[in-house]
Amino acid sequence: MEDLFKKFFYTGVGIASLTAEKLEEVVDELIGKGKVSKEEGKKIVDDFMDKVDVRKEEIESKIKDLAGNLTEGLNVPKFVSKEEFDALLKRLEAIEAKVGLATATEEKEVEKKPAAEKKSTKKS
Repeated sequence: MEDLFKKFFYTGVGIASLTAEKLEEVVDELIGKGKVSKEEGKKIVDDFMDKVDVRKEEIESKIKDLAGNLTEGLNVPKFVSKEEFDALLKRLEAIEAKVGLATATEEKEVEKKPAAEKKSTKKS
C-alpha cells in the first residue's frame, strides 16, 4: 500500500520537474525577447522551485500520515524482516522438538526427496 503512495508521490515530483523545465524554457524565451531581465527570470524560476520544494515536503508528510492511518484502520499486519522471520522459525522448531513433532525444515527435506525414498522412510 505504501509503495502505491510512493509511486503516486514520485509521479507528482516528475510532473513538477517537467513543469519547472517548461517554466525555464518560457522564461528563457521572455529573456530572449527582452520582456524580462535575466535577474527577474532567475527570480521567477527560483521562487517556483522554492514553492515546489515546500509543497513536496508537505505532500510527502501528508502521504506518510495517510499511509499510516490507512494501514492502522485496515489493521494491516506489519511485515517482518528476514531476521525476525528466522528467529520465529527457530523458536517454532524448538517448540516442535520439545513436543516430538517433525520440524518445518525436516518436512521440507522429506518433500524434496524422490517418491521411492519417501516410501522407504514412511515404512521405517
